[in-house]
Amino acid sequence: MLSTGLPQGAVPRLERPGPLRERVYEALLELITTRALRPGQHLVESELAGHLGVSRQPVREALQRLNTEGWVDLRPAQGAFVHEPTEEEADQLLTVRTLLEAEAARLAAAHADSAGVAALEELCAEGEQAVAAEDVDRAVALNAAFHSKVMELAGNTVLAGLAAQVDRRVRWYYTPVARQRGGQSWVEHRELIAAIDARDEQRATRLMREHTEHTRRSYHERDTA
Repeated sequence: MLSTGLPQGAVPRLERPGPLRERVYEALLELITTRALRPGQHLVESELAGHLGVSRQPVREALQRLNTEGWVDLRPAQGAFVHEPTEEEADQLLTVRTLLEAEAARLAAAHADSAGVAALEELCAEGEQAVAAEDVDRAVALNAAFHSKVMELAGNTVLAGLAAQVDRRVRWYYTPVARQRGGQSWVEHRELIAAIDARDEQRATRLMREHTEHTRRSYHERDTA
């Protein structure tokens, strides 16, 4: 078994044109975010390079960058490993996420038009379908898209910029609890849409705060077996 533990054919080979270094970085970050590469997993340069169809140099550079950003741990004489987040790290980030998203929900309730509400309803319907089909990866992606849309409807570029900085880590923490949260997460999304559509800023704020708190609590109560 490969140390990277990736299913055969799970990672497409990268095409040569374009900034290869950046594309390798993005590919590895996506694999970590979706937990195809699991926390604590040993990352072997030669094996990753083989999966991606590139030389070891851009992989080495990407791992160094990911180490700087806290996604990968480089251990002397041992190599690279996917970072294992502590409970405190997760708690701090998910708490910040609650603050950002609660304000985004309030602003969305103040500014969203019918087209924006319709877009949220469409994403919610797709998320419910993904949960019904037990397609966890798609449910996680749609959950991120839903929250991103709320942020967009808020219309505050500074707030959106701050949210973008934590978005990938939120996905990282949400993935292991997505099945546990299941349909309930989308029930909460439906309630939030109703509050935004009614332009009820106070209720939208409260619902988003409760929603993100449920995710934070689920992460700490997750099955780690």
